[in-house]
Amino acid sequence: MKRLASTGFGTACVLFLQGCSGWQSALDPKGPAASELAWLIWFFTALCAVIWVLVMIALAAPLLMRPRTRSEPLALDAGADHRKLRVIVIAVGLTAAIVVGLTLLSFFANRTLAAIGSDAALTIRVTGHQWWWEVRYEDATPSRILTTANEIHIPAGEPVRLLLTSTDVIHSFWIPSLAGKLDLIPGHINVLDIRADKPGVYRGQCAEFCGAQHANMGTFIIAEPRAKFDAWWNDQLQPAGPPTNGEAKNGADLFLKRPCVMCHRIGGTPAGGTVAPDLTHVASRQTIAAGTLMMSRGNLAAWIADPQGVKPGSHMPVVELNGDELNAIVAYLEGLK
Repeated sequence: MKRLASTGFGTACVLFLQGCSGWQSALDPKGPAASELAWLIWFFTALCAVIWVLVMIALAAPLLMRPRTRSEPLALDAGADHRKLRVIVIAVGLTAAIVVGLTLLSFFANRTLAAIGSDAALTIRVTGHQWWWEVRYEDATPSRILTTANEIHIPAGEPVRLLLTSTDVIHSFWIPSLAGKLDLIPGHINVLDIRADKPGVYRGQCAEFCGAQHANMGTFIIAEPRAKFDAWWNDQLQPAGPPTNGEAKNGADLFLKRPCVMCHRIGGTPAGGTVAPDLTHVASRQTIAAGTLMMSRGNLAAWIADPQGVKPGSHMPVVELNGDELNAIVAYLEGLK
């Protein structure tokens, strides 16, 4: 029985500790902003634990140390009153010191966070929609401005400035491994500076309830070496490649004749919609539907055939397609890399 209990306790601890690491954990920092916040969290937690222990001791001590002999109920004990007053004064003083200390720690942590993006060369505008992320890479040269969706590529080891806003309701942008939460507010721009210490993929999530599919509004930060990032940006600026086979060509024709073109844009084609994600290089992304499904031919088909079944309440309508038409459109989109 003891062995079973010990095994169960050990398993529970392992499962619990798994939440402290991974690509979406505030306790597994991969950048200076997240490291500063994680240190602050651990310090606050340790300090609160110590305070709790001291309070429990202070409460238990009078009960355990009370005199065994009875005294007169109304008898005055000047010495005891003086000791109690001294304890109260010390407790108030320690409380004030702790509050001031934590305030100063928070102040210096905010200064550290503010300094991260002071020399940021890359600015990205992130706009929240119900329920996906529009990502626009700003550049002084208009022809190099890039708009994509749901995945944010950044150069590893370099500060990046994110300009956060929304078109509908309040969202909250949170990449736990890289930075804290910050709201996206309609008509207002908030600034979040981040830096990834090393290449990797870091998952994020909308952290403000924004509607029925709030839980399925994920995003990915993909940090890569500068040369690889520059190559990715240059590739993304290119128009969509032409269909490579007959089925994909039929799919391109069908895409342009169906309501898809009213919402989506595909560079190099007449499709110029602006109310839904840009699909120019959709097949190069790791997921579709803002992290809801992994990118694959089968998931693309499922998403197109029944978007409300995958993500109920999304603004993508059901388009009536027979099996051959669906396969053709999937073949075309699968080639958009």
